[in-house]
Amino acid sequence: MKQSGIHGAKRQFTSAASLAALGMHLQKLDLLGPVRERVKIAQKTVKHAPTDKLYDALIALLAGAHGVVEINTRLRSDAALQTAFGRSACAEQSVVQETLNACNGEIVAQMQAAVDVIYRQHSQGYRHDYEPAWQLLDVDLTGMPCGPKAALASKGYFAKQRYRRGRQLGRVLATRYHEVVVDQLLAGNTYLRTALPALVQASEQTLALDEAKRQRTIVRIDAGAGSVDDINWLLARGYQVHAKDYSGQRARLLAESVSEWVDDPAVPGRQVGWIQAPATAYLRPLHRLAARCRKQDGQWAVGVIISSLAPAAVLALTASAPHPHCAEQDILLAYAHFYDQRGGGIETAIKDDKQGLGITRRNKKRFEAQQMVMLLGVLAHNILVWARHWLTPHLPKLAHFGLLRLVRDVFHISGFVQCDRQGQVVSIRLNQAAPLAHDLAAALHALLVPAHVAVILGQT
Repeated sequence: MKQSGIHGAKRQFTSAASLAALGMHLQKLDLLGPVRERVKIAQKTVKHAPTDKLYDALIALLAGAHGVVEINTRLRSDAALQTAFGRSACAEQSVVQETLNACNGEIVAQMQAAVDVIYRQHSQGYRHDYEPAWQLLDVDLTGMPCGPKAALASKGYFAKQRYRRGRQLGRVLATRYHEVVVDQLLAGNTYLRTALPALVQASEQTLALDEAKRQRTIVRIDAGAGSVDDINWLLARGYQVHAKDYSGQRARLLAESVSEWVDDPAVPGRQVGWIQAPATAYLRPLHRLAARCRKQDGQWAVGVIISSLAPAAVLALTASAPHPHCAEQDILLAYAHFYDQRGGGIETAIKDDKQGLGITRRNKKRFEAQQMVMLLGVLAHNILVWARHWLTPHLPKLAHFGLLRLVRDVFHISGFVQCDRQGQVVSIRLNQAAPLAHDLAAALHALLVPAHVAVILGQT
């Protein structure tokens, strides 16, 4: 819907006026500049440059599209949203698909380099101060089911889908900041123990981790990369490690050396205890504790947590040290709870991306095309996390919003985009009936003051 204003000004309706405000801020930052400069796709420009088509795909993801095909309905039909993101028009979805399919390994490497530059320019993780605080990196894999004819699709572990084929997504998360440092697309039969070195080395490049920074970085992993060789490899590179032992048989044997079991008040039915057997197989001294829970058949399920962190560090990281002289039981539980916090770290981030960005819904047959889609997903994830960080000082409750609520509720408030006679956006009017509109308008207005764009409330 278009409405004419005074003196030739134009007002356009959009179902995502709050997202349009974010688009104006991204324009001001020129956030996608590195993509335009570095990514060179060998395609003829007829109406849209190849990198503009990638931008259209990214905007559609931010608008809630769970498939590239939704570009036509979520963006191409919304001229106001295009304008706010600096696009005078939007490519048709099939043309965007052709651009993704035209990508090869060299273009993927260019895109990865551009994503790294964007991360270094705008992230908190890259600017982390290592002297007073630990950098915490969570590493994990998640299944990405797809058709059996897709490149590198194979049988592997896919939760609750025993005979499914697909690929794996390897991820390194800067957990303190909820930012994706590295995503890598892997064959479906890849396991974390084989993917770990490449993922960690890629994060070293993105974060510029020298030896001193690695010594102040914690790598937290589950049992999939908890073998002696995996942990020694991380220790040899100077990292602190907090992990779960890979071998279930070894865990049961080590649990026999526990002399005293302690009930965990945070997890009913779980007991933890220090392992007395010496950890001679590792490059550095480690703390080891066993954790056990009763199974339905009455037997104990046992796991072993391995950590190179000192007790004071773990107590500080779990905020469970009211004074420097903590009881032994408090220290023991702190090690267990710090491992449990993976659930609110990388596991939550992956779940957020599956629900809020639909990362398992967009499957390309060509591997390089899927890698480009994956990198666009990394950008979308981090942009939403950064937007939450930008807006939280003016709207504190956003700090507790996940990506699904950001996409669905925060950045999907309808309204109008007002442009002047030169086509420049001068104001954005949010639907005052939306639940978050009142507080969000003030936060977005503060964000857009440098761009000289007003964000106000009104009726639609």
